[in-house]
Amino acid sequence: MPAEPAEPTESAESAESAEPEMTGRQRLAAGLWPLRASRAQLIVALLLFVLGLGLAIQVRSNSDSSALRGARQEDLVRILDELDSRTKRLEDEKQQLEDQRKELESSSNQAEEARRQTVEKERQLGILAGTVAAQGPGITMKITDPRGQVESDQLLDALQELRAAGAEAIQINGVRVVAGSYFSDEGGQIAIDGKKITQPYEFKVIGKPQDLEPALNIPGGVVQTLEKEQATVAVTRSAKIVVDALRAAKQPDYARSSSS
Repeated sequence: MPAEPAEPTESAESAESAEPEMTGRQRLAAGLWPLRASRAQLIVALLLFVLGLGLAIQVRSNSDSSALRGARQEDLVRILDELDSRTKRLEDEKQQLEDQRKELESSSNQAEEARRQTVEKERQLGILAGTVAAQGPGITMKITDPRGQVESDQLLDALQELRAAGAEAIQINGVRVVAGSYFSDEGGQIAIDGKKITQPYEFKVIGKPQDLEPALNIPGGVVQTLEKEQATVAVTRSAKIVVDALRAAKQPDYARSSSS
């Protein structure tokens, strides 16, 4: 005789009654979490998100442009006029700024050029006045007078010949010679601007050597005249002569600038 199925025990019935019945939302959540999507599904989801975002942007753009398409002709003309006016104002402001920039650059360049010319003019005047040192090509002339026959006027003649040949800066035995310098004989010695010098007399001259040396050696010129006095004259060209003897700048007693 087949055995009758056993009736469920009291403990099984109590276990089934203890488990609460899940709602539909809970079952849906349990099915979706934890995520079990594959890599391909994630990529598809990302592409769908990007596509949706692009469609949203396109719809918004169409809505903005549709506002202009729906505007009246008078409104469109007014908008274009405003854009033209704004563009013209911006172009005018740009041109004004460009003009100001050019003016500032021009003023700056002019000021710099004026300053440069002032400095250069000051330097040139300082060289001529003997208040600043100078260097450049030139010659050195050394006069040796063992018999003491050379006099101040002969040195002055040599100075005049050098100036006529284009000498720009001269010093003799450490004394700067300028336009107002004078020579004198004092107690058997030659003096320049009251300062006594002794032989050998050494001229340091800045100028064009090709002009200075021939001017001294012309027939009947300075060299021959001094040699007649039993003096020895040696002239040497040089690419760099330094004239560093200085004179103190003299303040005029009465003359003033006409601009003051």
